[in-house]
Amino acid sequence: MKGMILEGGAMRGMFTCGITDVFMENGIVFDGIIGVSAGATFGCNYKSKQPGRAIRYNTKFSRDSHYGTFRNLMRNGDLYDAKFCYEDIPFKLDLFDVKTYAENPLKFYVVVSDLETGKPIVHEIPKGDRDDLLWMRASASLPLVSTPVVIAGKRYLDGGITSSIPLKQFMEMGYDRNIVILTRTREYVKKPSSFAILMKFILRKYPNLVKAMLNRHIMYDEEKQFVFEQEKLGNCYVIAPEVDVGISRTEHNPNELRRVYEMGRQAGIKHLEAVKEYLK
Repeated sequence: MKGMILEGGAMRGMFTCGITDVFMENGIVFDGIIGVSAGATFGCNYKSKQPGRAIRYNTKFSRDSHYGTFRNLMRNGDLYDAKFCYEDIPFKLDLFDVKTYAENPLKFYVVVSDLETGKPIVHEIPKGDRDDLLWMRASASLPLVSTPVVIAGKRYLDGGITSSIPLKQFMEMGYDRNIVILTRTREYVKKPSSFAILMKFILRKYPNLVKAMLNRHIMYDEEKQFVFEQEKLGNCYVIAPEVDVGISRTEHNPNELRRVYEMGRQAGIKHLEAVKEYLK
């Protein structure tokens, strides 16, 4: 089965959006996609067949006070206002095509982190309705600047805490020809978090999650190494920025968002024919 794995990275995800828009415009079809954090919230537009939507609403609302501001964090505990991002935008301001999403046979999965166990959870979201968007929100709820998302009595945060590049999980699910889109360069090495003391205090009720966060740099580098090993074996095709995209996680300048998006488009065009050949 043909799969695509989308790393997160907040507004570095504009790089991914540029690539996936090129893929959609050129009829690249997958059996399944798994997204983490921004890879989930932006990647869902592949299943709804809406190229251009992610860059459109991000540039339009990038300077809105509800969108990635400390004012909003102080107001309700979330850097990104949940109602604005997961209700107002998709169902009022820039409509998410729920009907097309639900009818598309492509399977779409997100990764969330379970606060109690400190383990990643892979969850399929088949309908694109409000319940499904709650899982997307959980996948993209950054630690320390987001309130945990409660679903069926369990609490979740950003999937990237526990699995940033879930190629191994996808392969175990039967996806054997995979496109992996990274938002960091191949040479990037993650460093230990500089917020360790703060995390230990704020999330002290969830020691397993704290442990996962403190070891995140180890997990990330191991997953990235696995990706490159599988690339050598022909089990995946990797696309990564050739240089650091150089954008803030909460970038508010629409020109910067477009710049990184265009970097992604150029990468998508560059790799397009090779991706088609690989997926045959």
